[in-house]
Amino acid sequence: MSDPLAVCEAAARAGGGVLQDWVGRFAVSSKGPRDYVTEADLAAQAEVQRIVLGAFPHHGFVGEESTPEEQTRSMGEHRWIVDPLDGTTNYVKGIPAYCTSVALARGDELLVGAIYDPVRDECFTAHAGGGAWLNGKRIAAAATADLGAAVVAVSFPAQVDGTSPAVQDFLAVVPHALAIRRSGSSAINLAYVACGRFDAFWVRSIRSWDVAAGLLLVREAGGCIGPFAAGPELVLDTPAFISAATPRLLGELQRVLPRWLDGNETAPR
Repeated sequence: MSDPLAVCEAAARAGGGVLQDWVGRFAVSSKGPRDYVTEADLAAQAEVQRIVLGAFPHHGFVGEESTPEEQTRSMGEHRWIVDPLDGTTNYVKGIPAYCTSVALARGDELLVGAIYDPVRDECFTAHAGGGAWLNGKRIAAAATADLGAAVVAVSFPAQVDGTSPAVQDFLAVVPHALAIRRSGSSAINLAYVACGRFDAFWVRSIRSWDVAAGLLLVREAGGCIGPFAAGPELVLDTPAFISAATPRLLGELQRVLPRWLDGNETAPR
C-alpha cells in the first residue's frame, strides 16, 4: 500500500487487534508511579512499526515505547507518531476505553491519522483537507456554543495531588460546564470531540503520541484547537491545548481556565 491514510488505518487496526489478542495473558511492569506498561503495548507497537515502515521505509517512527535514542533518530521530515495503547490503566483493569493511535506528520503538519478502539470496533480516520470519518462514515463536531450546555473531557497526568494545576483547572471548569468526563484516554477524548460525543477537551501536559491523530480528527471534523488564554500556539512535540466544537465554546473555555505562570500561581485577571 502506498496510500498513507490506508497504511495508517491498517496499522491502527492491526495494533488494536494485537491488544485484544493479549487480553488476559499479559504481564505488567511500571514506567513510574501510576504509569503501567504491558507486553501488549510492546507487541502492538512492533506490529504498527512493521506496517508503516514496511510501506514507507525512509520515514521516521516515534512511538511511546521507543527509547529516547530511537525517538531522537526519528525527527526527520516525515515521522509516524504512535501510541500503541492509549488508556493502559483501563486496559490493565479491564475498563473498555483504550485504543491504538497512529498519525503521520511532516514537521509539525499532521497529514493523516487513525484511532482504533478495538472493543467497540470503531476506527476514526482523518486526512488533511479530506475530512474526518468513523468506520467510513463522515463525522462532524457538535454545534455546541455555550459552556453550560457542553460535556467537557479532561486528562490528568500520572501523578497529581490536590494542589496540582490540573486539579485547579478542573475546579475552574466544573461550575460552568454541563458535565465533566475523564475517559482515561486522551486519544478517545479527541475522537469523541470529532464525532460530537464530547463538546470539548483540554490538557496542559501530554505527549505527542497521545494526541497527534486526535488533533487532526478534530480539525477535519470542523472543530477548533486553540491555546490557553494568552498561551503559545500548539507545538506538536510539547502539546498543550483546548479543543472545542465551536469557536465560541473555545473562547468560553479560554476565559474560564486559569493562565498558569509557574504551576502554582495564576496571572491577574
